[in-house]
Amino acid sequence: MSLWTPGGEHEVPREPQPQPAPNTAPSSADAAGVEIDEAALAEMLGIPSLDELSDEERAQLEEAVIRMAETERQLATTPADMVIANHAMGMYELAAIHLRQSPPNLAEASLAIDGLGALLDGLVGRLGENEATLVQARAQLQQAFVAAKGSAAPDA
Repeated sequence: MSLWTPGGEHEVPREPQPQPAPNTAPSSADAAGVEIDEAALAEMLGIPSLDELSDEERAQLEEAVIRMAETERQLATTPADMVIANHAMGMYELAAIHLRQSPPNLAEASLAIDGLGALLDGLVGRLGENEATLVQARAQLQQAFVAAKGSAAPDA
């Protein structure tokens, strides 16, 4: 694995990360290994502390934590180019939604299109099999934007 910095690529040693045992909730320590004062955190967030939860609420919370840990595990095993392509398609959808409004929200669509373009331009050649589709999708959005802008222009 490598880490890109403005000074170039740097190899990063990969150490195996401990995986939580199935069907167990993570400990109350955060990622830095610092103990969390759950009562103080709950008070700060305006939510009940664990001690105030019913058995059913506690079981629901534990199940949610387990589902989140499983989602994180799945995400960690998915190639980054696929995850990034998924996010890029989210920007595509966002732009399309703004272009479909009546009248089209050109400023918001433009931002989403520019964000998609920045992502694609910054990762040329690194997005795997989805790259060509994403580039084509951006071109379609740009054409739709020009058409929407032309339709929205006052008649001269």
